[in-house]
Amino acid sequence: MFHSLRVRNYRLFVTGQFISLIGAWMQFVAQDWLVLQLSDNSGTALGVITALQFLPILVLTLWAGKLADRYDKRKLLIFANAAWGVLAIALGLLVVSGHVQLWHLFVSAALFGSINAIEVPIRQSFAGELVGTDLLPNALSLSAATFNTARIIGPALAGVGIAWLGTGPVFLLNALTYLGPLAGLIMMRSAELHRAAPSRTPAKISDGLRYVRRRADLMLPMAMMGVIAMLGYNFNLTLAIMSKTVFHNGAASFGLLTSALAGGALMGALAGAKRRARPSVFVVLGGALLFGVLETILGFAPTYWTMIALLFPTGFAMVYLAQACNQRVQMGVPAEYRGRVTALYMMVFAGTNPIGAPIVGWLAEHVSPRSSIWVGGLTAIVVAITALVVRIRLRGADDLRVAVPALARLAR
Repeated sequence: MFHSLRVRNYRLFVTGQFISLIGAWMQFVAQDWLVLQLSDNSGTALGVITALQFLPILVLTLWAGKLADRYDKRKLLIFANAAWGVLAIALGLLVVSGHVQLWHLFVSAALFGSINAIEVPIRQSFAGELVGTDLLPNALSLSAATFNTARIIGPALAGVGIAWLGTGPVFLLNALTYLGPLAGLIMMRSAELHRAAPSRTPAKISDGLRYVRRRADLMLPMAMMGVIAMLGYNFNLTLAIMSKTVFHNGAASFGLLTSALAGGALMGALAGAKRRARPSVFVVLGGALLFGVLETILGFAPTYWTMIALLFPTGFAMVYLAQACNQRVQMGVPAEYRGRVTALYMMVFAGTNPIGAPIVGWLAEHVSPRSSIWVGGLTAIVVAITALVVRIRLRGADDLRVAVPALARLAR
């Protein structure tokens, strides 16, 4: 399960990421809480700031994939983390000084999102250089496990920090955490990276798009995650609203909800860590169906503690599905295309959030906070069933005989 940690460069990478991700999750919680304070609990305002964080993905991610296939990924990641640190300091000083306004948070979210749009495809495709192709699924799963471990710790620390110190010091603490990945990236041994031979032709975005268009096995997980993530992966928004407006709890209780989701997400990431082969399409479809059912039930949780109990399996299914899609995409492409294909996957995975977040925020404010959750669950169920029916109609009875036992194994 932890085989990739034997590789020195990967250990440095994942340790630095763990430190900075704890700070990032602290900032996300503090930011969302501050938005609700400054906007009089407006779900629409929270949806707008979430959209601003993810809108740059639609504009910059494909370009970032081109950078990943053309330039030194390690140096690009150093620049990205340094820029994040500077922005975190600026935002923290604004909050501590008492001069922060809602528009400051909107601008900050857009700037953080712009760097994130460039960094994510580079970081995702960098995993193959750190460990090689054989250990790639394990490295991707452990990176997801690191992300979700930080997702447990960060919101919990943020909840306590906001209650004791206020939101300003939480932003400044996040700025310090970027020293972790910077140190790890600088200490890596470049000679031990598994880099592909330089291409004689420049990496073009159009070449990557044409490559994916010819591959139906890549198109399916991308299309599914684009729709499911748009309406079903907005928990940073929906949990804040549920905690504050439905259960009438404080920041610490909001942090506990986020940590419960992340606890299940961590188990979902580790569940895929032993995987050595490329996940089948039925693993992806089964994961989508499981997530949809659990999220729909979560939307009707009657009490705060019932929601915490349901968030654990929902988080498991959420990351199990995302990891299966990510592994199916990355393990299905050669190294010279991995940056651009990964960038396209991340664009459809996270780039639909600017569309979905305002819709989810509007549902929470004008229909009910609970509808912002169960609508996403029903969407995932419809997508999974539709994709399964279409595939069976195209492949015939032979595919149906494969699908039934595969889904049964996943259910067990």
